[in-house]
Amino acid sequence: MGATKRPTAGEQVEQLELDTKLRNGSLLMALAGVAFVGYGIVFLVLNFVGGGFELGVSHLDGLTPAELNPTVAYYISHLHVATAAFIVSTGIAVTALSWYGVRQRLRWAWATAVVVAVVGLAIALPMHYTGGFAHDWVTHLGPIYLATVVFVVGVVLAHQGMRSASE
Repeated sequence: MGATKRPTAGEQVEQLELDTKLRNGSLLMALAGVAFVGYGIVFLVLNFVGGGFELGVSHLDGLTPAELNPTVAYYISHLHVATAAFIVSTGIAVTALSWYGVRQRLRWAWATAVVVAVVGLAIALPMHYTGGFAHDWVTHLGPIYLATVVFVVGVVLAHQGMRSASE
């Protein structure tokens, strides 16, 4: 007759700590995803009712949107709407993967959430430092950097919490 191995008190405490890290990490990842959605919505709304081009950008080389050729202004608006759509959809993906997959210890969900966010940020952020136009980096990029810091903390905590005490 085989004995059932019961976890020791130390293993139970360690598992509780891992579960807490996983829960907090996945929550932070999901909250960052919600922040991405919010940023995308602000981006979209400012396209239609804002006085500038986007968050933190009021003019391009001294020109406001109203002073541009209407076709160029419409084209910029078109790109802003498309960009907002991808920011929002990325945020939805990160939120859903984090909340429903990472909390269940699904490593593929964790990895996919990380890849989705990293690819989007790695492609979008460098262009802001090429000097093509003036922007207030605090209002233009600050919200995304804040959400990214929250996301990275969540990623690390969730990764730590995904293992079990018996590993």
